[in-house]
Amino acid sequence: MGMLPARHYESEHTKFIREVLEDKPALVEEQRKGRAMWWDKLPVDLTARRKMDEAQVPQKGYVYFSWK
Repeated sequence: MGMLPARHYESEHTKFIREVLEDKPALVEEQRKGRAMWWDKLPVDLTARRKMDEAQVPQKGYVYFSWK
């Protein structure tokens, strides 16, 4: 037999997460609200986005050195 992990093994991290979710079941909903607030954004107006993209100044290859 090879070195296969035990089928019923549960890491300390997994146990910790399970315990936290058992103690605070509302945490999942709070995570969803936070994600919706910070990450799940509606697409911006495409014409405004296009204008912003066209207005950008091209960046030089190495920005940390001044060529004067």
